[in-house]
Order: sequence, then structure tokens, then C-alpha cells
Amino acid sequence: MNARQIDELVQKQREYYNRGETIDVNFRIRALKALYGAVKKYEDEICEALHEDLGKSRFESYMCEIGTALEEIRYLIKHLKKFTKPKRVPTPLSQFPSRCYKQPVPYGNTLIMSPWNYPFLLTVEPLADALGGGNTAVLKPSAYSPKTSMVIEKIITEIFPARYVAVVTGGRAENSALLLSKFDFVFFTGSQSVGKEVLRHTAEHLTPAVLELGGKSPCIVEESADIKLSAKRIVFGKYLNCGQTCVAPDYILCHRSVKDELIKEIVFQIKEQFGENPIDNPDYGKIINEKHFERLTGLIDYDKVVAGGNCEREKLKIAPTVMDGVTYDDAVMGEEIFGPILPIITYDDFYAVTEEIRKKDKPLALYIFSSNKEHIRYVVRNLSYGGGCVNDVVVHVASSYMGFGGVGESGMGSYHGKDGFDTFTHYKSVMDKKTWLDIPLRYQPYKGKRKEKMLRFFLK
Repeated sequence: MNARQIDELVQKQREYYNRGETIDVNFRIRALKALYGAVKKYEDEICEALHEDLGKSRFESYMCEIGTALEEIRYLIKHLKKFTKPKRVPTPLSQFPSRCYKQPVPYGNTLIMSPWNYPFLLTVEPLADALGGGNTAVLKPSAYSPKTSMVIEKIITEIFPARYVAVVTGGRAENSALLLSKFDFVFFTGSQSVGKEVLRHTAEHLTPAVLELGGKSPCIVEESADIKLSAKRIVFGKYLNCGQTCVAPDYILCHRSVKDELIKEIVFQIKEQFGENPIDNPDYGKIINEKHFERLTGLIDYDKVVAGGNCEREKLKIAPTVMDGVTYDDAVMGEEIFGPILPIITYDDFYAVTEEIRKKDKPLALYIFSSNKEHIRYVVRNLSYGGGCVNDVVVHVASSYMGFGGVGESGMGSYHGKDGFDTFTHYKSVMDKKTWLDIPLRYQPYKGKRKEKMLRFFLK
């Protein structure tokens, strides 16, 4: 789709939104039900596409993409009528008699740009929030996951007219053309570098944007942790989707006294979960493309590898890899890994290591494995990060009852459930002033002590 066609599409969506059909809550619920039904209908095709693009197993595809998307849609259908009602708020005495409330209204025409690592979930989930909010939407899935993009386009084209929801496929040219168009709201999930470009373009139109980015998410393992359970959960979260998960534990900060035990258990869990040769495991995914394969293999320091490290270029597979004796100066610590490489850094002092985290960019996620309540409380209250878990990893994102998003360098804004509805909604403040009484205090002339005394009574 060229720039002219994209402009025409955006204009048609703007005209359609201005007709007001999407405002009605029953219209929104019907749209969400249609989306839910279509996802169920094309479940097999979605799984096949995810397998072709990322090597995902059917189980993982449903657990991490299809099922999670369906849960979000179901949650919105159940709660949408409550979400769309005006929210009554108190009225100041000085404005008596009146009624004050906040009316949630759609932003209007929205653009949703999604990444390749969870290409179905991270397109459909924000779409559900946008439709629940009463908006139109243009979807731009990643060019790196073409099979999934084709299925998404097929589903959307079948259930929605392009004037309401449309899919634009392609690469950089289409991305640029979309960002040059004026939308009422932009939702982007991807890398920090591209997120900066998105924000530059939206600033030109003063368009609000949510950026779901990433970063190096630390995982603290204390001496008081249950090491066997910690290793089991870390291996699951780190190597899920072959490590290509924005909230995966990027690196471990392990107390020196339990480091050797932790490594032993991680190596054991890799074999337990993925077998003796994970590369031959059909349920273990692959790296998205050769570019990222080359980048990842360049981060492996084989002198520090204590598990894995073997790769197969033809299959785009890298075995679950663990590196010990890592320092902040190593290449693997210079960027977000976004792959199946797990560096371990040793620490001795809890407060020193948390201070080191504080000095770095604010991560999208942070995890702590510990039974020390004081330390857990300190991390939760004092460190700034998007979200996280205590004694687990990754699973905090799988809830429609909590918002998910970054802070600082890891993003801005959040979504999921009510937070997703709020993200795609403007809350309009309204004061309904009554006509049966008009207190003359605010009108000139501003003379007389009695009038000033009354003013101070109301505003103090």
C-alpha cells in the first residue's frame, strides 16, 4: 500500500468515526464478539503461522498468544458496559448547584504498530482495547513475521470493513507513510530506537502515544531464595519463545553464596524442560531471522559459557545458553539480549546491587527471588520499573486485572483490561450546572466585605 492509499484509508476511517456508530456500547460489544469468534475459527491457521514465523509449538501458541488474546476480549465484553458509564465525582461547594462527572469517550482514529516476537497477541490485544474504547483502528503488523501478518489480515478483512478496522502490511515505507498521517492516538510496541522515531512523528501532530518498549530486565536471586523452584521458573521465562520476550529476565544478579547451586539447577532444568539436545526439540522455537541470529551469536563469550552455546544456522536455532563470570563490561550486557542467552553476575551486598540497578535505564520488568520480606519490600517500593514478579518471572503480564507497561526508557503508558480501555479513551470532565439557582458571588462588582467573606468561606 503506497502513501496515497494510506492517506485515503485514514481519511475514510476518520469519516466513518465521525458518523458516531462506534460510540454505542452495544456496537463495541458486537465488534468484540466478532473478533472473539474469528480468533476461535482461525485458531489452526494462527498456530501454523506462528510455527512458520517463530517455530512456536501449538501449546505455546495458545498459552502465550491465542488464549491470552481471547481472555482479554472476553474480559472486555464482560465489563464494557460498566467501563463506559459516566463516573460521578464530588462537586465543590463553590459550584453549587451542579453535578460533576467524567465521561469516557474514544480518541477516534488509532494506529496500532505491533512487533514480530508475539505477532498475534501484540496486535489483537491492543486492538481489542481500541475497539472496546470505541475507536477505529489501522493495524500495522511486523514485516518480520509475514505468515502471522497474513492470517491477521485475513481475519480482520473477513469481519470488519476497512473503514472501521484495516490492516496495512509491508515494511519501512509503509511504516513511514503511516507515521506521516495524522491519527488521534498511536500505540506502538517494539524497540527503543524505533519508539523514538514514533514519538518524533507523533509530536509533529501533537498526537498522544503509548510506547511499549523493552530493555534489560534484571532478575535478583538472593541467598534466601528457593533455588530449585527459582531455577525452574527462570528457565521457563527466559527461554520461552527462544528468549524473544520483552519481559524475559535479561540477566541474573545472584548472591555469591548460592551461585554455584543456582547454575547447577538451571542446567538441570534446561535438560528437564527442553531435553538433552534442545535444538532438536520440536517445541523449542527459533530465532526470527538471520540478522538477529548473527547478532545473538556475536554476544556469546564461549570462555564464559557453562551450558549450551551450540547453534545451527540452517535452523536459526541457538540452544539455551548460560554464561557465568559475566561483568557489566561484557558485550552481552551492552544491549537487550532478546534471545536464549542468560548471563549471570555475582553480587555480595543486596543494597549495593540494587543501587547499581537504580543507576541504569529503568527496565520493563524486574524479578526478585527471595524469602526476605524486607528486601522484597525495598525492591517493590524503591526501584523504578514497569512491572514484575516476586518469586516468579514473566507471568505478571498475563492478567487483565493489572495494567502492563514500561516507565522511562522502557516505555510510557499501559494496557490490559481496564487499563487498556482507559488507554484508548479520553475522560472528558463535565460540570452540569443547574438553572434553578444562580449564586451571584462570582459576578462583578467585587466590592464589599460581606462578598469577600463569602468568597473565603467557599474557597479556603
